[in-house]
Amino acid sequence: MQLTNPIVMASCGLPATWARFTSTATVRTFNMTSDCDFSTHLSTDGFLHFQVSSGEFTVNGNGYSIIGPPNAYVFYVDRDSTLNLNNVTIRQSGGSTDITVGSGGRLNGSSLTFRNSNAESIVSVSGEAMLKNVQFLDNQKSSGSVGILGTGSSSIILTNGVFRGNTVLQNLSYVYLASGTSSIELRCVVFANNSYPDGMAAPGYSTGVIVRGCSKSKKKEKVPTPTPTATPRPAYGASYVALQTATGMTFKATYGLDSGVHFRQLDGAGIGVQSIIDAGYLEAFDVYGYVEQGVEVCFPQIGRVIFLDARTMPRAITPLESTVVNGQTCVSINSPGSLVLLPN
Repeated sequence: MQLTNPIVMASCGLPATWARFTSTATVRTFNMTSDCDFSTHLSTDGFLHFQVSSGEFTVNGNGYSIIGPPNAYVFYVDRDSTLNLNNVTIRQSGGSTDITVGSGGRLNGSSLTFRNSNAESIVSVSGEAMLKNVQFLDNQKSSGSVGILGTGSSSIILTNGVFRGNTVLQNLSYVYLASGTSSIELRCVVFANNSYPDGMAAPGYSTGVIVRGCSKSKKKEKVPTPTPTATPRPAYGASYVALQTATGMTFKATYGLDSGVHFRQLDGAGIGVQSIIDAGYLEAFDVYGYVEQGVEVCFPQIGRVIFLDARTMPRAITPLESTVVNGQTCVSINSPGSLVLLPN
């Protein structure tokens, strides 16, 4: 069907059933307002949410997830069509692909996460794809490509990507694969804890793949400033530079400390859990912003670290595995929350 008004919409902000879009459609932009759960929808036509047949359409995920479907495409972009996909997670899918871009089609994707997918290929492109800030997390495939598949004469550019915890179970399976005369350019892409069959040394295959490192921004010229007056330990808002200088902490992020991750020192009131305060905590920090990229925090003392998860209310308290490096206690996280160092 061609999507025109009136539209049968799910409460999450996407069409409730499969829809085909053409350049005459009266709605071009969709804003998600909650997770869209299609995990029990079985498709008989090979599509679920969008088949973009002509024209340009935009889906703003606003941080929400599309869940499923178990046996169908999530998005299919035809020739002479464009899909703009922003700030959304696609998870627990199981069809041919999560996103297919046909020859002559275009995908512009920003701040996307693909998680726990069993699709044959997560992103399959015969046209063009420009992807930025995309994560492929904990996906599994027995054949094909876990992450990106380029076919025909496609052109794919991924800038700031993460492939972590993905598993391929058979030979000739890859995290990325370029076939034919297709090209895949990976700019500042991180691979961590992916699993490949025995004897496979590389996560991808093809002479059409270009891998580039992370570009370093030019440092601004330092302007001398007066020495600041010493103040009591701040509870909130100190920059990571000031915190590292004042406390001896070490902060690291996969894409650098200017990538949108933030740190603030906490006092007892900021921790907000009396039992932790009574245990005589040594130091505490809140980590927020772009934590999903992977962040390492090292305390200058030796102790044990607990994590207060910002994704739950009240915050779930979890002990973290730590390592001691040069007298520092170091932990790694990939979700926002508070880190508290306690005595051993």
